[in-house]
Amino acid sequence: MKKLLITLLVPCCSLAVNAQTKKPAAKKTTRTAVAPVKFAGTLDSASYAFGMSMASSLKNGGLKTLNYEFLMKGLKDEFAGQKTLLTQQSAQKAIENTFKTVSQAKFSANIAEGKTFLENNKKNSGVQTTASGLQYMVLTPGTGTKPKETDSVLVHYKGTLLNGKQFDSSYDRGEPITLTLDRVIPGWTEGMQLMSAGSKFRFFIPYQLAYGERGAGPDIPPYSTLIFEIELLKVKGK
Repeated sequence: MKKLLITLLVPCCSLAVNAQTKKPAAKKTTRTAVAPVKFAGTLDSASYAFGMSMASSLKNGGLKTLNYEFLMKGLKDEFAGQKTLLTQQSAQKAIENTFKTVSQAKFSANIAEGKTFLENNKKNSGVQTTASGLQYMVLTPGTGTKPKETDSVLVHYKGTLLNGKQFDSSYDRGEPITLTLDRVIPGWTEGMQLMSAGSKFRFFIPYQLAYGERGAGPDIPPYSTLIFEIELLKVKGK
């Protein structure tokens, strides 16, 4: 009753103002509950598990998303035995190209660093560049025979990254190493055929002629341009 008497005493003008300034009541939004997915059997749970496993593996490889429509079509076409949109060869190439693009984006700094280094390095006195992009300097000329691609050779060497970090050295091990030129990285295969026994060269090897997009172990990151000093001690032949 007290509340009613107070309301009756409010002037009409005040009521008019209140009527104009009163905010409309907020609309209530209702959320539709999403029904939880239930597995009807082992095949359902296994199918989901396959999806989880596939996604986890692809994410670890650097992929962030896929075109799920084509993913499902590929699965359905293959299981149904229908003619697929890609051959096995073109499918493998598509996968390789995708991961290559992802890898290049991830290690773009390494690629740029190597490219800039080689561009500047080829201007230095004494540096020679082959058609493949391999760069080298003759530190000590030799007078012996030059090896062929299938020859075995005895060498001393050390290898470093562009930042000067050494990742391998036969000098530190205290003994040279025997190797066959067709079983080493392309930069070595090409470069050592330029050397005569008794010579010592410094090679600047772009990643394409080294360990490429995979790198080598924990010490050589992907897309690394490498520097090697190689001393050809002896050509052993085949």
